[in-house]
Amino acid sequence: MKREYWLVIIVYVAMQLSGLIGVPIIGFIQQSAGLTAERTSLTAGAYWIVVSFMAALIIILLLLRKDMKQNMYAREAAPVSASILWAIGGVFLSLFAQALAGNIERLIGIEAGSDNTQQIIQLIEAVPLVIVVSSIVGPILEEIVFRKIIFGGLYKKFNFIISALISSVIFGLVHGEPAHLLLYSAMGFSFAFLYVRTKRIIVPIVAHVSMNTLVVIVQTVYKDDIEKMMIDAEKAQGFIGGIL
Repeated sequence: MKREYWLVIIVYVAMQLSGLIGVPIIGFIQQSAGLTAERTSLTAGAYWIVVSFMAALIIILLLLRKDMKQNMYAREAAPVSASILWAIGGVFLSLFAQALAGNIERLIGIEAGSDNTQQIIQLIEAVPLVIVVSSIVGPILEEIVFRKIIFGGLYKKFNFIISALISSVIFGLVHGEPAHLLLYSAMGFSFAFLYVRTKRIIVPIVAHVSMNTLVVIVQTVYKDDIEKMMIDAEKAQGFIGGIL
């Protein structure tokens, strides 16, 4: 693996762990400015996510600037027109993979709903700027690390299935929700397919960004409607269960 790739992984891991130091520092600054501990417990984490993710993205893009320029003009890459179509189709592919995995999870008794998503929504409500991280910056970083570097490195030694499976499982584990490992792995698998099919990392990036943006919009704009639908569904299940 290239030296730059190892540095990218180190930066990404450092970003994930940086909150252990950064969040208390921002919390201390906020409390010194007069904010309550209850308020800072949420906003400190949100602000640090914005700072750390943006800093990591800038550093990683600088590390990969030469590599990205070379890949942009690679002969084996799909034409721009085809890449655009795959990026658009990739949104539906990833949503289909997510829906399929979600149905399988429900069949084996895993409750629907992601704690990770709900935490992100809470952070967005506290600090709206977090939406830039969850919808754009985060997906870009994840596609560079998990598809371009980890999957790309594995694909040089193994076939697509093994490479996509290993990188997608790692991608799922990093999200910190073992119960939904299948859900995240299915998404990662679809993004790996887009990368192999087009040889352009921008394609899974666009698909990932679009999917995350769609999820955030639905979860924030239609939050009350979704909660009402869930309550109605629970009542319906209780009514049916009472009859049976």
